[in-house]
Amino acid sequence: MSSHLSLWSLTAAVTAGVLLRPFNWPEAVWAVMGGVLAVALGLLPLSDALTAVGKGTDVYLFLIGMMLLSETARRQGLFDWVASHAVRQAKGSRSRLFLLVYLVGVVVTAFLSNDAAAVVLTPAVFAAARQARAPALPYLFICAFVANAASFVLPISNPANLVLYGEHMPALWPWLLHFTLPSMLAIASTFLVLRFTQRRELAGGCEVPSRMAPLSSGGRTALAGLIATAVVLMAVSAMDWSLGLPTCVMGVLTAAVVLLRDRSSPLPLLREVSWTVLPLVAGLFVLVEAISRTGLTERLAQWLMAGAQHGERATGAIAGTLLAFGSNLVNNLPAGLLASTMVQQAHPPASIVDALLIGVDLGPNLSITGSLATILWLIAIRREGEDVGFVRFLKVGVLVMPPALCLALGARLLTA
Repeated sequence: MSSHLSLWSLTAAVTAGVLLRPFNWPEAVWAVMGGVLAVALGLLPLSDALTAVGKGTDVYLFLIGMMLLSETARRQGLFDWVASHAVRQAKGSRSRLFLLVYLVGVVVTAFLSNDAAAVVLTPAVFAAARQARAPALPYLFICAFVANAASFVLPISNPANLVLYGEHMPALWPWLLHFTLPSMLAIASTFLVLRFTQRRELAGGCEVPSRMAPLSSGGRTALAGLIATAVVLMAVSAMDWSLGLPTCVMGVLTAAVVLLRDRSSPLPLLREVSWTVLPLVAGLFVLVEAISRTGLTERLAQWLMAGAQHGERATGAIAGTLLAFGSNLVNNLPAGLLASTMVQQAHPPASIVDALLIGVDLGPNLSITGSLATILWLIAIRREGEDVGFVRFLKVGVLVMPPALCLALGARLLTA
């Protein structure tokens, strides 16, 4: 009992550290510290900790590929070029620019993942707001919230989808049958509530660029790399392969082609990549592995089996909602891994598994620590001189997340 109490105390301390960032230390410091302490205090054997770190290999590779693609595109001016097009299409309207950015965010999330929306879209949106001489935060909020709202349009839209389903990922057509309506409702609800919360900042007009600078050859290569990556991910997903290695290969290839063309050193590019996100993920996986040793997953699996027999829809709604809020405590990737273990033990009906996926995808729109995509978004906006604290994000998230979650869960469970 004392070891369990120590583990939950450690988990609470790590969560507080990631949320509040005492001493202004990066989130990764607190996550890694938690993992190290779990081993040092005897709460988790070193071998199990290393196994937990290894479980994140596909996620690490995926993130490396996306971060290389993003940094290559940023350095080659692709984001500024995209921003100029968006601002011109807005025709002087902040509201129209908001809609355009949101629609682009849906497409990027659906075909490149929610992490890509945070890593790739955020710099472009910041550039668009700067060119339009409009307040940046309303548009930057899109990158955070749409990354989770649209994260179950397709299986590849969120690495957490792959973590939760594991080897039992539904084929594309059954996926679309299950999630098209819930996704549309979540995307529409998130847009309407987010647009309402930002209505004051979006009042008025914005500037339109007088001229369009042409895209450089390096920028065209980066754009081709992003498009090719989207195609590769769709193909890999259809074949039910892991996404990490193909994404990493595409990122390395795109960066290498640009660097060789420019005869540039890779060191400046590599120095700008936010490598701290990798130990952050590793630390969270170790912490969840320690939590699973408390017997929590077994008890939850038993509850899930009993609930499914007495009321499938009610159990799905409760499980999805609990996982949605729980994802904000430990991040949705480890929460998805915990839920995956629970599903493997309980073998619940498909509708309940789908409800868990909706919870793990939409729940993180509540707080800044809910998903890896949101943490990546925070890192990206800090590079541009902007920052959003826990309370400021929560004030928007508490309005955005619950309606989207209720609508999506209701649509899936009522049609089961």
